[in-house]
Amino acid sequence: MRLLALALLLHFSLAAESAEDHSAFWNGVWIAEGALFSVEVAVKDGSVEIRQIESLGFQWSSSAGSVSGAILEFEVNYAGVSGVIRARLEEANKAIVFARTCQPDFMVVCLLAKDRQAIFRKVGE
Repeated sequence: MRLLALALLLHFSLAAESAEDHSAFWNGVWIAEGALFSVEVAVKDGSVEIRQIESLGFQWSSSAGSVSGAILEFEVNYAGVSGVIRARLEEANKAIVFARTCQPDFMVVCLLAKDRQAIFRKVGE
């Protein structure tokens, strides 16, 4: 009986966390830990816009993204490569970011991004 109660408690805790609105936490300037790469994130009505601040000379574009709980996703295009970037909010000012998809997979940037992640820190509003 205790095991069932614990399982139900865990289930409802996870459901409440995923339903929680984290949109306000995303708004602001984020910088990659250990690099100067930075972006500004703006969330409004569930839609996400990413603006380059310091891209280290890389020219890329992104489409409007979405937020679902603590997960933010958006599409990005760079030098013939397209993919979906996923960021997971770990704390109010820390996110783990990785490429969920990257195509075509034979491109060097996709090979380098495979199974990699970056930590981004929120540094301003």
